[in-house]
Amino acid sequence: MKITNFAVLLLSVTTTMAIAQSTPSAQPALASTGVSIAPWTGQNVQHAYGLPELKPKAKGSITVDNNGFTFTGKSGLYAIPWAEITAISSGNERVELWGTKGRIVRMLIPNGGGIAAAAVMHHKVNELTVEFHDKRGAYHAAVFFLPGVDAEHVLKSSTLAVPSLKDPVAVASLDSPVLSCEGATVVTGAVLVSPPTWTQSDVPAAYRASVYEHIIDRLQKVQGVGHVYRAGESGVQPMCPQFTVAISIVSFKPGNQVVRASTGPIGFFANTTQMVFNATITDASGRLNKTVLLKATVRGESESLTIADGVAKKLAKLYATNLKTFNASAPVNPGTAPRPLQASAFQSPQL
Repeated sequence: MKITNFAVLLLSVTTTMAIAQSTPSAQPALASTGVSIAPWTGQNVQHAYGLPELKPKAKGSITVDNNGFTFTGKSGLYAIPWAEITAISSGNERVELWGTKGRIVRMLIPNGGGIAAAAVMHHKVNELTVEFHDKRGAYHAAVFFLPGVDAEHVLKSSTLAVPSLKDPVAVASLDSPVLSCEGATVVTGAVLVSPPTWTQSDVPAAYRASVYEHIIDRLQKVQGVGHVYRAGESGVQPMCPQFTVAISIVSFKPGNQVVRASTGPIGFFANTTQMVFNATITDASGRLNKTVLLKATVRGESESLTIADGVAKKLAKLYATNLKTFNASAPVNPGTAPRPLQASAFQSPQL
């Protein structure tokens, strides 16, 4: 009996060892090129704007490993696989220390001391811009503020994981979407926003990303707008957004927040951040095709990146005006042919 029990025990141990040897241990997948990326985490990171479902200005950490890029904050995390990243860029600019709190402190300094203090109350902000597609193929662009050394580490890891990211031209290569509703259902009130093109002007990645994301957010709040589609977004069934908005940046002039703050009233006119762009609105029926030249400027002590929301506000106002005119010209009866729209009916609103 003892020998039999020992044999059963030996057989059990041998079988367990064989199974263990034949079952591979759980290992993270290698990057898309088969290169192993050493896990690394950077602290003191701020998500400035752009990550889905995460609030702007949230603070946290970023991690890069074989799986991709992950931002982790108090309200949650967002992971981006390497295969979904189309570009990673870095940049920097000087801004005032402590932001709004710093400006309040300077306002309390008497005898014009606040203006003098602005000349020294500043620091360099390092920007990391990550452009990617989500699970539905929709294009996103997120901007982060982080230590400069950390930005360089992420850039090196990304080019190891996806060598094509060495090419600085990413979103510029994306074709502006063309509405083709053949075999698809037209979604009334829906609008497709194409990524801004900047081939006519050199625009930092952080500004390009912020402009696109702010436009998406602002259009979602316009009355009468249904779903706002991103470039590349697809659904379960073929869908055709009723409208398309395309942005082409004509010119960009970088300003300097620190200089504006340290020159007093003169700063309202000097070193302003300026952007000129064409906004084109079209619809699936071909009744609407309007292009308007718009301008946005950041003056005073505002942060230069706020120009992105200035662009979005003007575009949202333009879109709301044209949408109202377009709907007013629609046929009263389903069998009635739509009234043709005159170009003069679509004017840029007073901005």
